[in-house]
This record gives sequence, C-alpha cells and structure tokens, in this order.
Amino acid sequence: MFRRTKILATLGPATDDSSVLEKLISVGVDLVRVNFSHGVSSDHETRITSVRNCATTLGRKIGILADLQGPKIRIGGFTNGSVQLENGQTFILDNALESHAGTQSKVNIDYAQLTKDVFPDDILLLDDGRIELMVKQVTLSQVICMVLTGGELSDGKGLNRLGGGLSAGALTDKDCRDIKIAAHLGVDYIAVSFVRNAGDIQEARRILETTGSNAGVIAKIERSEAVADVDNIIRAADGVMVARGDLGVEMGDAEVPAIQKHIIQQAIWLDKPVITATQMMESMIQSPVPTRAEVSDVANAVLDGTDAVMLSGETAVGLHPYKVVDAMVRAILATEKQPITQQSGHRLERRFGRVDEAISMSTMYAANHLDIKAIIALTESGSTPLWMSRIRTAIPIFGLSRHRSTIGKMSLYRNVYPLYFDVAAYSREVIKREAVELLQREGFLENNDMAIITKGDLDGVNGVTNAMKIVQVGQVF
Repeated sequence: MFRRTKILATLGPATDDSSVLEKLISVGVDLVRVNFSHGVSSDHETRITSVRNCATTLGRKIGILADLQGPKIRIGGFTNGSVQLENGQTFILDNALESHAGTQSKVNIDYAQLTKDVFPDDILLLDDGRIELMVKQVTLSQVICMVLTGGELSDGKGLNRLGGGLSAGALTDKDCRDIKIAAHLGVDYIAVSFVRNAGDIQEARRILETTGSNAGVIAKIERSEAVADVDNIIRAADGVMVARGDLGVEMGDAEVPAIQKHIIQQAIWLDKPVITATQMMESMIQSPVPTRAEVSDVANAVLDGTDAVMLSGETAVGLHPYKVVDAMVRAILATEKQPITQQSGHRLERRFGRVDEAISMSTMYAANHLDIKAIIALTESGSTPLWMSRIRTAIPIFGLSRHRSTIGKMSLYRNVYPLYFDVAAYSREVIKREAVELLQREGFLENNDMAIITKGDLDGVNGVTNAMKIVQVGQVF
C-alpha cells in the first residue's frame, strides 16, 4: 500500500548507529532533518554521509533538510545550574550580567535589544511558556519582571514575548555561515527559523545562490508576524513548515490548530509543499507507544492535506526511534484509507498560467476518472510532479529525473515517489517505453496496467512539459 504523506525524521544521538538509521529508512522515513541548533559542521557531515550510505544500501531516495537555528533568544546560565522561581517574586533579565552568573533574582539575557522591544505589562514566556513573567520596569540594561507562574528554571532556556513583536532578524551571523555549510554538504532544503516576512526568505535565497546551490528554502512559521504575512511568505518560499512549538508560545496554544489548518490550506492553494511539525508523538521520547491524542494529531494533519509530518526529539534523542516511525506510518496509512484523502476539488475554477501546469492538472483529472495504476512524470525541475501532488488521489505519482537535487526535493511532495531516470541516455522514440519498463522492474506496474506519462517535446529542458499520453503496459506505444 502506497503511503502518500511523507515522514521527516530528525537526526541525533539516537540515530547515529547506522543499524538504527537503516531500520528507520526501511520502515518509512522519507526525509531527514539535520538540526543546526546543535553540534558542529563535522557532526552534520558525518550524519548526512551516513544517511546517504544507508539510503544507497536500501535503494531509497532520502531527502535532506538543514534546519537553521535562527535568533532563538535564550537566558544565560545560573551559578548552580537552575533556580526555583516563586509566584510574585521579582526576577530580572540583565544583558550586562555575566553569562553564567545567574541567581535566584536575576539572569543574563543574550539579546541586547530586549530592553527596546518590551514595555511594562508585557508578558514574557520562558521555557516554552512554562514560566510566565510580567514586565514591571525597563532600564538601559535590565528588564525587571514579576513572576506570574513560577517553577524550576535552568540554564539556556528560550524566551518569547506573548503576542510576538521582538525585532530580532531571522538570520543571524551563525545562520549565514550555516547556509554555506549546508550548501557545501549538498542538502535538498534549508529551513529558515523565526521568519518574519518574505524578505527573510529572499535574503536566505540570496546567500544560498552565492554558493551555487539550488536547494529549496523552507519558511518556518513560528512568529505571530509570520502568521499575519503568511501568503507572501509562502509565495517567496519553496515550502513552509508549521513549527508549532514557538508558534504556540507566541500565539497561545489554543490558537494553533486553526492556524495550522489555515497554513496547510494556503500552501496547497499556492502550490507549495507543507510540513507539520513539533510534538507530534512527543510521549514516545520515553514511551514505546503513542497516546491516542498523538495518533489523532497525526491523522488530522493528514486529513488537512499536509505533505509531511515531522518527528523531532522522538527520533533524535528518543528511546524508541524505530517504534515511533512505525507508529506514525500506521497512523498515516489508516487515515489515508478514508475517501476524503482521495478526493479533491483543487483548482477546478482556476485558469492556468503555464502549459506544463495545464498538463499537470489535465493528467490528474484523467487519472482520477480512469482505471490508472500510475502517473509517470519525466521532469527536470520537479514542477510538474509538484503541481500534480496538490490534487488528492490514491494513484501514485512517480517523478523520474536525472538530477539528484530534483529527486531530493520531490521526496517532500505528497504522493510523489522519486526515481532516477536519465532521459539523455535514450532516444526520444524509446523514452516512454524505458520509463514504463523501469516501473515494471521496480514492481510498480504489471502487464495490461494503464499509466499516464507526461513529458516535453524538448527532452532535458526545464519547464517544457507539454504532452500527456495514456499507455497500456505490454502494448506498443
């Protein structure tokens, strides 16, 4: 049974054993996430090399996403490692304090602009909202607060302002260096954290282009400003991630489900892939089985039409990385049996701006109204399979390309299965037959099956798909 929704798994210490990584890929991981918030470039290179080696061994095409750290605002450290804050006490965020000189009453903050960004009565949230502070007074170097919700606070926890509005740019100096490292490592996507607007995506793309890389740029939606400008951000990016952790802290956890649905809907409408992320099976960091609520969370993202669901700590540091992927696969497959996941009214009322776009939509309409077993898209850039993937269907779409970067990008697209196929190796007269025979050898097609093939008159040229052909396997065509 084909699984249409992709699984993106974060690499970490729990996946460093190649036998564990092979099990994850064999059970269902489609892409991996390399978190640049942790480790150094040599760690990332080692993990990426291991993924590629395992994928080659298993005959799989695994996409690689580099996730930039972004301007995550953090407190410094405490002399004793942590403190216990009590409701009603005064607690000071001080950018003039030594980085590890924190006490019961104050701690360093690594963001000097905080004193200019916040005002009395603002609510500041620490440790993903577990600690709540109300700003009482702001001086040149200090933000003096009253603790509203106390608890244990340890070194390096993150800080957000309820409602957003912190002025930190999306790309730090570290991020700019990491983009170049990621490009050198040949990743397929770069995810930009804490995006504020479309300009942040354009800036990341400019840096990426200086390296010669054509990796896709993913916008992580986790700030309130980004939600307000989400359509322009999606248009500027090559894909979008609903990063529900910081988004929930800034916007309030009750707002996240509706925001998630809206972002997924807009990404589909604007023909961009979308990833749903954060705490999808969080309990499985420790537990060997998911909660029913977590299974429902995965299922709802699939019903919404997300391209991929993401695992973070569950695979990076969890005790059961294989079991969590297996649980996610089962949740996805059970949900994808529902008729709603195979029906689409997408774009029925829209005109098309390009010939290859029209071919893509025509192919999907024909496939959904005939007994078609497979759609075969011969592609240079991956645009045709991407358009096709916006249409809900149970018919698998095979994206055949000679470019490794295109194959890597297609690993994210819902219901698209990338395969290597070099159109330059064949004459125009036999290309379609060779493509069909490839799928036969891989076990995806049998004699007398019907398939649709899309291609362009000019083989090997981007953006010229202008033909679709319905063929029957085993017949002359």
